[in-house]
Amino acid sequence: MRIRLGLLACVVTLLTGAAWSDGARAEEGMWTFDNLPYQILKDRYGFEPDAKWLDHIRLASVRFMNGGSGSLVSPKGLVLTNHHVAMGQLQKMSTAEHDYVATGFVAHSPDQEIPCPDLEVNILQSMENVTDKMAKAVKKDASPEEAVKQRDAERARLEQEANQRTGLRCQVVTLYHGGEYWLYCNKKYTDVRLVMAPERQAAYFGGDSDNFTFPRYDLDMAFFRIWVDGKPAQTPEYFQWNIGGAQDNELLFVSGHPGRTERGLTYRQIEYRRDIRTSQILTYIDWIIAALKQYATLGDEQARRGLGLLFGFSNGLKAYHGIQTALEDTRLMKRIETNEQAFRAKIAANPEWSKAYGDAWDRIAAVYDALSNELQVRMWRDLSVGGSPSTLMSIAIELVLYARETPKPDGDRLDGYHDSELERLRFQLLSTAPIYPDFEIAMMAAAFSLGLDKLPAADPVVKVLKPLGEPTEAAKLLVEKTTLASVEERKRLLDGGLEAIDASKDPLIVLARDLATISADNQVWGRDRIDSVIVPASERIAAARFAVYGKSTYPDATFTLRLAFGPVQGYPMNGTQAPPRTTLYGLFDRCLSFGNQGEWKLPERFFQRQKDLDLSTPVDFVIQADIVGGNSGSPVINRDGELVGLIFDGNIESLAGSFVFDPISNRAVAVHAAYIVEALRKLYDAPEILTEIGQ
Repeated sequence: MRIRLGLLACVVTLLTGAAWSDGARAEEGMWTFDNLPYQILKDRYGFEPDAKWLDHIRLASVRFMNGGSGSLVSPKGLVLTNHHVAMGQLQKMSTAEHDYVATGFVAHSPDQEIPCPDLEVNILQSMENVTDKMAKAVKKDASPEEAVKQRDAERARLEQEANQRTGLRCQVVTLYHGGEYWLYCNKKYTDVRLVMAPERQAAYFGGDSDNFTFPRYDLDMAFFRIWVDGKPAQTPEYFQWNIGGAQDNELLFVSGHPGRTERGLTYRQIEYRRDIRTSQILTYIDWIIAALKQYATLGDEQARRGLGLLFGFSNGLKAYHGIQTALEDTRLMKRIETNEQAFRAKIAANPEWSKAYGDAWDRIAAVYDALSNELQVRMWRDLSVGGSPSTLMSIAIELVLYARETPKPDGDRLDGYHDSELERLRFQLLSTAPIYPDFEIAMMAAAFSLGLDKLPAADPVVKVLKPLGEPTEAAKLLVEKTTLASVEERKRLLDGGLEAIDASKDPLIVLARDLATISADNQVWGRDRIDSVIVPASERIAAARFAVYGKSTYPDATFTLRLAFGPVQGYPMNGTQAPPRTTLYGLFDRCLSFGNQGEWKLPERFFQRQKDLDLSTPVDFVIQADIVGGNSGSPVINRDGELVGLIFDGNIESLAGSFVFDPISNRAVAVHAAYIVEALRKLYDAPEILTEIGQ
């Protein structure tokens, strides 16, 4: 377990999912491309996808490395994703004079497209099963701690060798909680430019109130373009559009990069999440939201600067409340417990299985029974250090860890600092995105005050932070005196290595040297005390599941490319029935029902051009497909491989889906392709994009 999380990405991401049980039920599942449920698709829908179809879907699917998915929609590198996936880049491009989040943007020619300051997108090129290689790397007589290091060293070796051989970005990904390991190699692009985005009021119509609900009326879309060698990329694999698609009960597919589910966890691990971990995350989110709202009161410009983070944390707050509510549902927990007991009974009934796998659950439980209190403290430690929403603080800690880790042999380094990861890390650290001193002060102070409030007086984080004085004043002094806002200074420290870091008098680097030590200790402790037990035990549980059920199910979501499927279908809601789709008639009705005010206010162009619009145009629709955060921006495609929609959310009933999938009411929510075309044509005057996508 890597305790130091990608916390901001994790917290602001939509979490939905399903239980990993005896095998997939109904349209449950986020399937890897090597293991689709072919028999289910054939028996239920009469559809048999072939290798050519799968290759087309894979090569037209895009991963946004800032957390999200997308798809190629033209042979010239045009990429479609969500506005809320694009929002971070929109903010970084914006100024007080040109707020692209609020006003939107349309480029009418390639020379008008705006370069993104730090956006990387990946496209999966190949997959290789390396489970046997990972298993052979662990010596039979290795201690648990040695086994973790040997496994990490082999992972680093495989990645480095593949990177050198292919020139791609290669990563060993863990599936089935260690049941399988695969080497995924991606083509990476870092010259990505904004082509078009609507106003936020159109993209996020209904705001936080309508978030995770349906019916919805959002135009949550944006277009980027991949550039290579100073010109638009050549992308022969792309999705053609079908604006008449997404018909009732039509079989559709979602191809994207779902983030995290917890379906393969043991009952004891889920108890820990219910009793400790989720409540800590909720407290952390509340803390940061309060700081963001306070900052926003300082003026319109401050509100603009903090909007992206506030949106993300508010999204996370609603998601985690839904998850916690689900975990406190005794019926759901009983279902999870019963499933586990039934599985363990099958293992116990077979002497060979019992000997090989029987005590794995108890080993995991023993870790949480013994270390729950320590985990809670270390979680607060990590949230106040690694979870700081301050860009400058994060940069400082990463610079120190980069300098300390890179001289080590690759296999001995902390996660995040292996050779295969360094190019991306440097790209992020040298971002040209604007840094606002007053915003940094507010966010840094929030993280400092969180640590001082939640950690005991003797904790090493408190010992480092308390001498700095009152958090806001300390943050103000640090931000005023640091030089890390300069990209040139960051590059100097990166290139100068450990010698430059140790010699630096920059106050943030001085502070980060202490905080990075604490962060590294957290990771090493997690590796030695948690991973050394959990990883081999989880591998055995996965092997037991394969022994009993075969490979008839899908692994938990891990930000790897997956394919989900299901029909367009409404569901029972509030004693009535939710429709399968909404229309522009409904959009104007909902706007006017709230007096065209607040979260339901439409951009003026919608009323100016209302007479030109076909109000029967479908806006959003729901599909019985299993998705999770990270799927935002995923294409919805039909059996002909045509794009018919764009995933942007799940309904409120889906929030329990981290653990249990309910085919009756769990739905993915998507923008209809016809609405995107109608908006481009009649609202945003974008004929160039329409021509490029064949519309």
